[in-house]
Amino acid sequence: ALPIYQQLAAKGKFTSFLSLIDKAGYKETLSSAGYWTIFAPSDSAFTADTEFAAFIQSRGFSSLSAVDSATAQMMVQYLLVYNAFEKNRIDDYQSSLGWVPDNAFKRRTTYYTGFYQDTSYTGIPYTSVASNRNNNGLVNGYYVPADNNNKYIPYFTSEFLAARGLSQSDYSYFYPGSTFGGFNVANAKVTEKDIAAENGVIHIIDKVVTPLNSIDQYLRNKPQYSLFRSIVERFMVLFINNVDATRRYQVLKGGNQDVAVKVYSNFLAFSPNNENYFKLQDNDGQRDGWTIFVPTNDSLTKYINTVVLQQYTSINALPLSIISDLLNAHMWQSTVWPSKFSSTYNFLGEPAKINNVTDVVDRKVLSNGIFYGTKKVNEPNVFSTVYGKAYLNPNYSLMTRLLDQELKPIITNPNVKYTMFMVSDAVLAAKGYSYSPGSNLWSFGATANDSVRLNLMRMINTGVIETPNNELANLGVTGVNGIAGSYGGEYIKYDGNKVFSVGSIEKNVSVTIDSVRQVLNGQVAYINDLLYYTYRPIGSTMAVLGTPAASEFNYFWNYLRNSTIFNATTFEITGITAGSFYTLFVPNRAAIIQAINDGLLPGTAGVPNFTPTLIADRLKVEKFILY
Repeated sequence: ALPIYQQLAAKGKFTSFLSLIDKAGYKETLSSAGYWTIFAPSDSAFTADTEFAAFIQSRGFSSLSAVDSATAQMMVQYLLVYNAFEKNRIDDYQSSLGWVPDNAFKRRTTYYTGFYQDTSYTGIPYTSVASNRNNNGLVNGYYVPADNNNKYIPYFTSEFLAARGLSQSDYSYFYPGSTFGGFNVANAKVTEKDIAAENGVIHIIDKVVTPLNSIDQYLRNKPQYSLFRSIVERFMVLFINNVDATRRYQVLKGGNQDVAVKVYSNFLAFSPNNENYFKLQDNDGQRDGWTIFVPTNDSLTKYINTVVLQQYTSINALPLSIISDLLNAHMWQSTVWPSKFSSTYNFLGEPAKINNVTDVVDRKVLSNGIFYGTKKVNEPNVFSTVYGKAYLNPNYSLMTRLLDQELKPIITNPNVKYTMFMVSDAVLAAKGYSYSPGSNLWSFGATANDSVRLNLMRMINTGVIETPNNELANLGVTGVNGIAGSYGGEYIKYDGNKVFSVGSIEKNVSVTIDSVRQVLNGQVAYINDLLYYTYRPIGSTMAVLGTPAASEFNYFWNYLRNSTIFNATTFEITGITAGSFYTLFVPNRAAIIQAINDGLLPGTAGVPNFTPTLIADRLKVEKFILY
C-alpha cells in the first residue's frame, strides 16, 4: 500500500487537508516509513464545518489558504496519532499487562502546546510551560523535562460505550449537532475506516477536528467562570523557574529568557494543565481523564457569600483547607459521563449533586478531561452537614480540630441525622484549655500532654448524638425534656434550654442552649459550657444515691457496700472494668423486701441483714448484685 500522503493524494478529495500537511511541513513524514493513525477530513468537511471556520477566525485568518504554517502544523499534528490502530483495536487500552478490550476512548497525538505566555494572579508575565504531571509535593515532582505533555484526541465506538455501560445519549450530550455512527472522532463521524497505508492507518472523517484545549486553557478564556479560576490561580498556582525548560527554550528561541513551569498545588485533585492523566502506566490517559464542574460567577458568588463567608470577612481570610475543599468538591480524578453523575465520586468521595439537564449550562470534552459549566455549586458535605457549622466558623477552630481526630467522616455523612452540641474556642479557653500548633500539644492550665486531648475528645463526643428520626427536633423548647445516648456511649439529659451531662451535674455547672440551627443532616445546638464527664466509678455514684436513709437505693447500696465484691476505698465493684460502660438495674425498697421474703437475700421477715456471716448468704448477695 502507498504511504499516507500518496494515498490521500490519489483519492482526489483531500486537497484542503493536503495543503495543510504541506504548509505544516509534514509531507515528507507522511510519505515515508512510520507507524501512524491519521484522521483525515475530506474536502467537504472543510467547506461544511462552521466550527473549523470559527477556529481559524479566532486565530486571525479569513480562509484556509490564509492559515500560517504554525496553525497548519498544530491542526495536522492533532489529527496524527502515535502508532497505527484499526477500528477494532483503537478502543482497546494498551495496559502494561496487555490489551484490555473496549476500554479506551482517547489516543495520544503528536501535538503539544509547548512554550506559551501566561500571567500570574498578581499580574506578573511569564514565559511558561505547563506541568506535565500532577504535583506530588516533591521538588520537580510536577514536571518531567523529556515529556512534551502531548494532547489526546477523543473518539467513541459502540463497543466502548457498551463496555462502559453508556449509550449514544452520553455522546450526543456533548455533540448535539453530530450523528453517532458507531465510530466517531470528537464531533466528526468516521465515514471510511481502516484504510491501510505503508506507514499506518487512515480513517476518513466528515468534520475538521481542531486541537482541543486543556481544562487550564479552556478556563483561561471563559470570563463567565472567572471567579472560580481566580480562586484557583490565587491560592493554588505557582510559576516556578525550571532550568531544563529554560535551556530548551533558549536553544530553540535564542536569548536568555527564563521559563517557568505553571504548577498547581498538590492540595488539588489534579493539575488542570497536565495532559498525561496519572501516568501510573504509560498509556493510562487512553482510558480515563479528569473531570471538573465549574459554577458560573453569579452562582459561585452567591454561595460563597451566603455559606462560606458567614463567619469570615473575605476569601483571603479563609484557611487553605476550606478553599481546597471548595475546589476539590468540583474535581474528579476520573471521567464523569452524563449518565453517571450520581455514581462517580469526586476527590472528596462524593457524587455530583448536579442535575445534568437543569444545572449544566456548558459541556465540553477537552484534551485532558471533561468540563461542565454549571449554574449550581456542588456543595461539599464538609460545608453542608453538622461538621460544617464548626469548620466554617473560626470561633470553633479547636472543636473542628477535635472532630477531625475521629468524628469527621461519620458526621459528614449526609444520609445520617445528627444533633451536635457546639463548643466554642472561647468556652474552651475560659475553662483553661488551649492548643499549640507548633508542638501539636493540647494543654489544660500548665499540663500539656495527650491525655488533655483525649479528655477533650470525650467531652466533644458526648455532644454528638445520632438522631435518625429527628428525636431531638424540639431541643431547646420550653417544656421539652428527655435523655439521649451520645456517640461516645454516654448520656445527656435535656430540659428546655438546659442540657446536662453526668459531669456537669456533679460539678453543678449550668449548661445553657443559646440557639439551635438546622443543617442538611440534622442540627447543631450552641452551648455556653462543656459537657463534662464523670471521673467517679459507678460504685461511687451508688454511694451518693444510696446513702440517704430514705432513698429507694438505700437497701441495695447497703448490701453492695458490705459485700465481698465491693472495695470501700476505691468504690470499685469486682467484675466491672474501668473504661467500659455498664447499666445497673437497682431494685427499690419494696423489691428488696420481697427478695428477702423469697429467700434471695439474707434477712428475716423483710428485714435486711446487710452483714451476713454465712458464706452461703454472702454468695446470695454477690449473685443478686451481679445479676
